[in-house]
Amino acid sequence: MDSAWNRRMCKVIAFSGIFDSESRQPHSRCMENTRVALRQSIREMLDRRDRKNILLDGLAGVGKTSIAFTIAEEMKAAQRLAATFFFSHKHAQKAGAIIPSIAYQLALAFPRIRDDIVRAIEDDNSLLSPEKSHADQMRELVIKPLETLRFRQEPYAIIIDALDECFSSEEAARLVRLLTDSLAGPSLPFIHIIFTSRPETHIHAAIPSGVHKIFLTTRDEDTKQDVRLFLQASLDKIRTDRPLIFSQPDIRWPSEGEFEELVFKAGGLFVYAAMAINFISPRHNGRHNAPPNPKKRLELLLREKSTGGADIDQLYRQIIATSEDPLSHCRMLASIIYLEHPLPLAELQELFYADEGSLAMMLEAFSPVILNDGTGCVEIYHASLRDFMQNHMRSKQYHVGPLHANEHLARCCLDFITRQNSIGTRAIIMSHGVSDPYPYPYPYPYQMWYIHLDRAYPSSELRDLLVLFSEKTLRHWVQTSCIPERRNYSIHNCILAHGILEARNCLSLGSGVRQILRLYGVFIELVESLKSLRNNTSQYYTKFN
Repeated sequence: MDSAWNRRMCKVIAFSGIFDSESRQPHSRCMENTRVALRQSIREMLDRRDRKNILLDGLAGVGKTSIAFTIAEEMKAAQRLAATFFFSHKHAQKAGAIIPSIAYQLALAFPRIRDDIVRAIEDDNSLLSPEKSHADQMRELVIKPLETLRFRQEPYAIIIDALDECFSSEEAARLVRLLTDSLAGPSLPFIHIIFTSRPETHIHAAIPSGVHKIFLTTRDEDTKQDVRLFLQASLDKIRTDRPLIFSQPDIRWPSEGEFEELVFKAGGLFVYAAMAINFISPRHNGRHNAPPNPKKRLELLLREKSTGGADIDQLYRQIIATSEDPLSHCRMLASIIYLEHPLPLAELQELFYADEGSLAMMLEAFSPVILNDGTGCVEIYHASLRDFMQNHMRSKQYHVGPLHANEHLARCCLDFITRQNSIGTRAIIMSHGVSDPYPYPYPYPYQMWYIHLDRAYPSSELRDLLVLFSEKTLRHWVQTSCIPERRNYSIHNCILAHGILEARNCLSLGSGVRQILRLYGVFIELVESLKSLRNNTSQYYTKFN
């Protein structure tokens, strides 16, 4: 049984969905003495021996995830947390991992049901497959094992955060219905489900009428008071941490007027307050002799007056404007946002090889809105930045659309690949196999070049790189992947075949006729080589032809 658990179950778990996973650092929790009344009312509902579910609904930045995390911590401490799944665009989460991840946590919370879950996996070899019906997975991995606990009197909680960041609106709606319907049965222990989401129509439509809805707004007086407390505590900490700047304790900083203006600009939006503090006292990465002066940063932040509170767009524009090259750095920021999954700093530096200096400057200038500790993945601080950058009406002159962001990423991927000689390419391909750690068996450029190419604006620079790619790299790439002892060459060539077709399509948009014909001949020759490989490669090729 341990074999099925370790070899199969643990390999499909989305650990980034577990609320206190290290991959989610820094964890977002409620500061002490904030959200007191709201958290108390939620705990009272979770203490009931019924199956009442809860929806925390609110705009981006009002603190839904912080509340969900804090409640999860409290329930875990009380040994009443059944499972969590925190969705995030920052992490590579797959739809097929949701139910197994919940079952995995149930087995840890209730060790006596682990054997039941393992037996279900052993009885059905396809149970953990991403193609398996979620209803089947829910019945075999969750409901049937939980039925053995039906006589337990303690109520438990399952917390699903950020439904709006689920894979699709349809997937989010299906998940809501599946969980609420399946866990409502009388033969199960008492389990409350907490959902959090932005006010999305499709999610509201899927929420059953009996779910208790809590609407979080920036106009609530308790929320405004909590933001005030957060700002006061954070500014006090800055004073304590920077004694050389604040050497005269009798001089108040900030002044009462400055503090009230900052509270007004935050307008009850926690994410505004958090990023404002990040801007006033950014994380120091050592490039300067000393970090920026908090007094001057606060003055800069307050220089532009607000007509209304919670204007996070104004904050983003102010932070961008402080960089030495806002437009170039916004292109880099947009490229990071449009990555298929976040990358560690070292991999970003390799990907943006030609712009490594600009990358370092951008990460420093935008440190208030980017998470980068030098070891983990480089990620945006909050999803609202993605919304801002993707909306031309909000980001205005700093807007970089998906066509141009993907054009930049496609060029970076192709540049990375063409910089590898035939020996380097062979070493990369031969050193990665299907047994490598899930979910990324190849370096990012090798796996994602054709995806960004498919979505890119066909600029002349991109077409020139494609010519170089086809002449310098593509031929020995195919030759390497056709080596008989290559264990997973069919998977590799699936990626390659799709990429060749996308490259051909991209080149046909505006290239000269002679260039198209010459490259088309190269592509046809290579695709024909791929056709002679295993059937699954040919089937994949046919699917995209």
